[in-house]
Amino acid sequence: MANVLFTNVRILDGSGSPPYSGEVLVQGNRIARVARGSRVLPVAGVTVIDGAGATLMPGMVEAHTHFSWNDAATLMDIQLMPLEEHVLWAASVAKRYLEAGWTSCVGAACAKPRLDVVVRNAINEGLIPGPRYLAASQEITVAGGLGDETLPHIPWPEFSFGVVVSGPDEMRRVVRMFLKYGVDSIKLNLSGDNFVANAPAETTWMTDAEVAVAVREAKMRGKRVSAHARSCASIKQCVRHGIEVIYHASFTDEEALDLLEANKDKHFVAPGIAIIYAMLNEAEPWGITKQKAIAMGYQREWDAAVESLRKMHKRGIRVLPGGDYGFAFTPHCQNARDLEFFVKYLGFTPMEAILSATKYGAQIMMKGDELGEVKEGYLADLLLVDGDPLANLSILREPQRLLAVMKDGRFYKEPEIRSARTRWSQTAA
Repeated sequence: MANVLFTNVRILDGSGSPPYSGEVLVQGNRIARVARGSRVLPVAGVTVIDGAGATLMPGMVEAHTHFSWNDAATLMDIQLMPLEEHVLWAASVAKRYLEAGWTSCVGAACAKPRLDVVVRNAINEGLIPGPRYLAASQEITVAGGLGDETLPHIPWPEFSFGVVVSGPDEMRRVVRMFLKYGVDSIKLNLSGDNFVANAPAETTWMTDAEVAVAVREAKMRGKRVSAHARSCASIKQCVRHGIEVIYHASFTDEEALDLLEANKDKHFVAPGIAIIYAMLNEAEPWGITKQKAIAMGYQREWDAAVESLRKMHKRGIRVLPGGDYGFAFTPHCQNARDLEFFVKYLGFTPMEAILSATKYGAQIMMKGDELGEVKEGYLADLLLVDGDPLANLSILREPQRLLAVMKDGRFYKEPEIRSARTRWSQTAA
């Protein structure tokens, strides 16, 4: 870490206030000074970066991350990657996310029991570059539900996509196993998914008794629970049992919306609508035509999800970007497309979309008082962007437009020294 002064930048501070021209001084891993205009005096030994009018904004937070999804077209193709290669793959994806501006990520399930924990620990120990990361368990499911994916000729548990349980006692055993491994959250597959024929999205698979014991065991040890919950009944289960992180939330009724609104300070929704869009419009190279996607139920789910999420946003329920990137039709590091979809389909303003990935992202990372804003005393997770994301959110998906990525006061993508956009100089020591 070094002392860095960003000068001549347009500060999009993540508070919701309009951007302004100014300077930001980083000392160590914290933001030491933020000033309008040119009022921050460089201290001895500081690196001065002239942003030439580029946008300085908080690093983004991905709320539904699968580092171990390996750009395959099926769940089993993900699972069949050998363990050693899978560790290296997940580590390489973590590095790519950080360089793409995702300085924090919430794990939403891994493909093998300890993959997320191993990658998180390696990042924290400085062995590999990666975002701040909260590690998840494998998906826990029941027989016939999403994640009960096995091959008849490979019956061993390590080749099951999810961990299958039946009843509260088995649930308790599996949750305790993942807690022993050191996960930050337990992932439950409460609903089905149109991705699998036997368990469509509107079905609900777990009993309240199974869900209750999972939540109780996790919270006894200070951990969180997240849930794959597309169906209306599964969303209500999440609220009843205090599952903080709700993934998808496609189908709702007034009761479900009322429950979420009454508990909106307790829950986050990360819908992952990009994969529904991709299945309907971009999956034909992998054998899923528009007609097939409609027959699978994706048009019905898209329509329901757009309506549900628009209503959630109007009610002040926190809706965050992220979800199911890492399939062939939703490749890693296009995650910022969620922000564009939030504006185009869900009624967000561009500023609200940015806040969903910064201010609210900090909250889902449980660092809402020190992350997600360009603010004095906050952690120095920053992006220097060529252009104005509020005018064109798509630039956040373009690697060449990310001039610099800083996490914890350290550059993981350094400004190009010879770039006309960014000029370096050194103050005298």
